[in-house]
Amino acid sequence: MQRKETIAKLHPKLTLQFFTDEKCFGPGVALLLEKIKENNSIRKAAFSIGMSYSKAWTIIKRAEENLGFELLISKTGGADGGGAVLTQKAERLLSSFRLCEAELFEYGKNKYIEHFSWIEENSKLEK
Repeated sequence: MQRKETIAKLHPKLTLQFFTDEKCFGPGVALLLEKIKENNSIRKAAFSIGMSYSKAWTIIKRAEENLGFELLISKTGGADGGGAVLTQKAERLLSSFRLCEAELFEYGKNKYIEHFSWIEENSKLEK
């Protein structure tokens, strides 16, 4: 079997997700919340990540049901326009999630190097 000329470097992918009976929070919901915070709008946030408005609402509502608290304070459109902001709990959840995610990734990266550095060392010897 011929090897490709360019070989991508092997690396781990770690994902932090929260579950109850079903998945309720992970990187996708976190990204959606970040975009809502950035845009003050569910519609704009959904559009910015290629998601429909109805799907974004479904994701938010499912996460709220499973987490047991509201993530957004929203105002229906009208003459003044609508909008959405994160609740204090959502802000805390998001920042805690991103911090935990970064810490887990760093720990996982170090463990990956500890246990699998031999793969890269062997591939260098074979060349």
